[in-house]
Amino acid sequence: MYESGFCPTVKNSSGVITQYLACPEAYGALLGTTMACSVLMILISFVPAKVLHKLFPPLVTGITVTLIGAHLVGSGLKNWGGGSGPCINHPKTGNFALCPNISAPNALPWGDIKYMGLGFLVFISIILFDIFGSHFMRSAEVVLGLIVGLIVSWTTGYVNTQVINDAPVVTFVWIAVESIGTITACCDVSGVEVSGPVFETRIQGGVLADGINSLLAGVFTNPPMSIFAQNNGIVALTRCANLTTGYACCFFLVFMGVFSKLASVFLAIPESVLDGMTTFLFANVLVSGIRILSYLKWTRRDRFIASAAMTLGMGTTIKDDWFSYALSAYKGSNTTVNGLIISAEMIVNSGFTIAALVAIILNLVMPKEAEDIENEENDQHPV
Repeated sequence: MYESGFCPTVKNSSGVITQYLACPEAYGALLGTTMACSVLMILISFVPAKVLHKLFPPLVTGITVTLIGAHLVGSGLKNWGGGSGPCINHPKTGNFALCPNISAPNALPWGDIKYMGLGFLVFISIILFDIFGSHFMRSAEVVLGLIVGLIVSWTTGYVNTQVINDAPVVTFVWIAVESIGTITACCDVSGVEVSGPVFETRIQGGVLADGINSLLAGVFTNPPMSIFAQNNGIVALTRCANLTTGYACCFFLVFMGVFSKLASVFLAIPESVLDGMTTFLFANVLVSGIRILSYLKWTRRDRFIASAAMTLGMGTTIKDDWFSYALSAYKGSNTTVNGLIISAEMIVNSGFTIAALVAIILNLVMPKEAEDIENEENDQHPV
């Protein structure tokens, strides 16, 4: 929104942004957009299971989950360096001259060795707990690694204790949401099927819940949040996919949502510490996508579709502003046209989005060969 001119900025004589100004209008635009999109999600959830199966076979979901993981790893590394906001561009002046902003405790430029060191402390702690820890410690290695990072960052003055002080003792409970890719990855790491009627029912129920939750979140002036994909990494590492554990997690989320002093402790953790852990878990999402793809029998048609989807999907994941320059030439004074161009940029520059679209379209239009038909029949009627 800053780049498009929707939000105000200060530029130098060369047209380079030197300061990002406050933009309260952006929050309303964010809420309105998510609420409109949530209606589409609700409608998609009522699509017949057979249609969903054609749209999202393992080939499509495997590519999507793989690129979601790759995209999240890139995002995690940005936060590992201190933050993923405007401070990542090293502006010379303004609120984001340091990461995550100049008012943060011991704020430093993005990529400073101290931020990197805090993230590596968590990452290496997780590895050491896995190698040398007991069975319990290996199951809790992610949390233990985060605790090590929290203790060190707190004692060295990087934790924003003001967040904890400002948090009310008790507050109201708000809402969170997710997507098809993470549902598929969750099924995979939980050891249940990633295709078939039961899986399709899980997808329908998950998408419906996401849509309803997103709509309610917007009504309560709260932006919808993903049920973090790194949770699938936790399931894969702990090998615990028990429903009782899930209900216990829900209880603690509600409990900490009400008693926000406790929740604010997690908000106070420096981003470099938190993403030293989450980047590792994001990589587990990527591995889940690779695992889903490994179930395929890999016919020539599968290879072609995967290659075509990965061409744009992986390319825009690595170079996330690849198509922006081509579209920016068409921007003008028309706000509606600019909004459509920005939306197009978001689609083509979102690796897993464009890859999923390419894979879905090719999977629907490309003719199936004899080998593909034979594999489908074997899957439906196993010996």
